[in-house]
Amino acid sequence: MQSDGLSSMLSWLRLKAEVYIHTDFQGCWAVDTSGSRRVPFHLVHSGQSWLHLPDKKPRLLNAGDLVVFPHDQQHFLSSEPHCPTKALVEETVSNTEHLDITGSITGLTCGFFEFDNPASWPLLNSLPEAIVLELNNNDQLNNTRTLLKLMISELEHNAPGTAISVSHLTHSLFIHILRSQIGSNPQQGILAALFDPRIGKALNQIHDQPQQEWTLEQMAQTAGMSRTGFSELFKELTGQTPVRYLAEWRMLQASELLRTTDLSVISIAEQCGYTSDVSFRKAFKSITGQAPGAVRRSGREG
Repeated sequence: MQSDGLSSMLSWLRLKAEVYIHTDFQGCWAVDTSGSRRVPFHLVHSGQSWLHLPDKKPRLLNAGDLVVFPHDQQHFLSSEPHCPTKALVEETVSNTEHLDITGSITGLTCGFFEFDNPASWPLLNSLPEAIVLELNNNDQLNNTRTLLKLMISELEHNAPGTAISVSHLTHSLFIHILRSQIGSNPQQGILAALFDPRIGKALNQIHDQPQQEWTLEQMAQTAGMSRTGFSELFKELTGQTPVRYLAEWRMLQASELLRTTDLSVISIAEQCGYTSDVSFRKAFKSITGQAPGAVRRSGREG
């Protein structure tokens, strides 16, 4: 199977996922999972819930609706159309099995997506503050709906191996969410660039072969474009020049290798397209703001 730019990026950023709540709420309740510096998500798998976001009208979520917060935006999910109090959130969290037994029932599954690699990268920046997918009202999301049904089945049966199975399914869910945003035709950002038929070809090659001595002309040829046209479209989509993007991608990989392997600095430099230890160290410090040795020490301490 041929690799692609998004797969390469997610591999290096080491996406992790978990589900930490799968339960039914009844009566008056509220949930707030923001503030963790991760990417929270909520699936309403039965009943209804109100979504509260700052400076926006409450939105009613129905069974089959999935909401994701790529930038960890402040939010509440609750049983009521008015914004809940902090006390209600705390009461719900501490006493989920003994809430008011009157009223309608809402089945909720909550979890987080997280990048284990702490390197900053504009993937999440290319996504909106909140993503709501109405899975029951969109034929294009059939595969996502099937994936979620399997995840819910795993959680409810709780058979041996459930924890790792749900983790892998949730990992796949994030990829489905990204695909849904690609389908909404984003005009800018790394997703728009990855799925542009020309720029995407160049990005795939850059991601897979960072050690190659890429020139602007070679990148443009890969995309089947002139140098000028390629440079202009690349910057329009990503906000960066091709040369800067290549340098940052190389340093993302270099940082990961420094933290997770015992390879020498010169070996890492060569894997990232540098033949000189001095030029690599200079570029690394310029882009990351740290020396390679400092990144390696932080990885070992972590």
